[in-house]
Amino acid sequence: MSEIRKHYFLDEYCIVAAGRGKRPSDFSSSPEVQNATNCVFCAGNEDKTPPALAVYKDGQVLQDTKDKLIKDWQIRCIPNMYPALNPEGVDTPYSSGYGFHEVIIETPQHDRRLTDFTDEEMALLMQAYKDRVMHNWKQPQIKFVSLFKNWGKQAGASLEHTHSQLIALPLIPMSIKKESDVIHATGKCAYCEIVHMESSNERSIYENEHFIAFAPYCSKVPFEIWLLPKMHVSHLGELSEHMLHSLGAAIRYILSRLETVLGSPAYNFMFFQLVDDHQYHLNLRLQPVTSKMAGFEKNTDIFINTMPPEKAAEYLNNEFSRQTVH
Repeated sequence: MSEIRKHYFLDEYCIVAAGRGKRPSDFSSSPEVQNATNCVFCAGNEDKTPPALAVYKDGQVLQDTKDKLIKDWQIRCIPNMYPALNPEGVDTPYSSGYGFHEVIIETPQHDRRLTDFTDEEMALLMQAYKDRVMHNWKQPQIKFVSLFKNWGKQAGASLEHTHSQLIALPLIPMSIKKESDVIHATGKCAYCEIVHMESSNERSIYENEHFIAFAPYCSKVPFEIWLLPKMHVSHLGELSEHMLHSLGAAIRYILSRLETVLGSPAYNFMFFQLVDDHQYHLNLRLQPVTSKMAGFEKNTDIFINTMPPEKAAEYLNNEFSRQTVH
């Protein structure tokens, strides 16, 4: 039985085609072979990348110089070697190449993934996310910072070594502006309502003191997961140290459940946030690469999802009782 579902508060739709009936094994993928040979992100190869903008080591945030590259680091943030935008970008009447593009190397070890991280390592990564987002947002003309993680070749990762990226833009993307406009027009936060709606229901996957994770009612792809702070915050800069710790725990948990159910899927993890709009609600969306855009999706911008989010949550919750984790 198929069903056309509407987005929570936008005029967007998806088709949940349960009749196509797929099992989790139909979406699973084998782990990609890890190869550390000549990896520029690995410890000891610091000279193969641009000097780091920020290095996290022993409770300090340091910076490389041309004469001294910091060793024995925990997290290393560098300019992207092939940037989509750069601060020297030239403005024309119709375009601008101005912006910033960074890579956040999450660990010096090549074969680790976020599900291997300790609580402290995840909390440090969340702190690095917060620091780099806010640093870039303070740069001249910057209006939006896109923070995202591509894991696996199918998700667009060109290197196997686990890393995240951010691109700072001199404009607000239309998709974010559309959400913000609706929220302002209604005078209430739609995401706060979603938190209330999706807590402890059949689509709920995880909950701790500060965050909930769930399979959204209007999932575009099979096993899509949204992660929302329970408290209204607009961006990472508003998260306390304790909230960053909770965020890291939530991310690691949902990734571990996806690995258990789907094997080692490629995925995209994206942060949606606004610094200058306090009515907007920070949200994170994880989309495993379980399907491909085809002609219908490109023609209509309506996605066909063969895994109902209620069923996806059931698989992800299997053998795990739902509980509040502090």
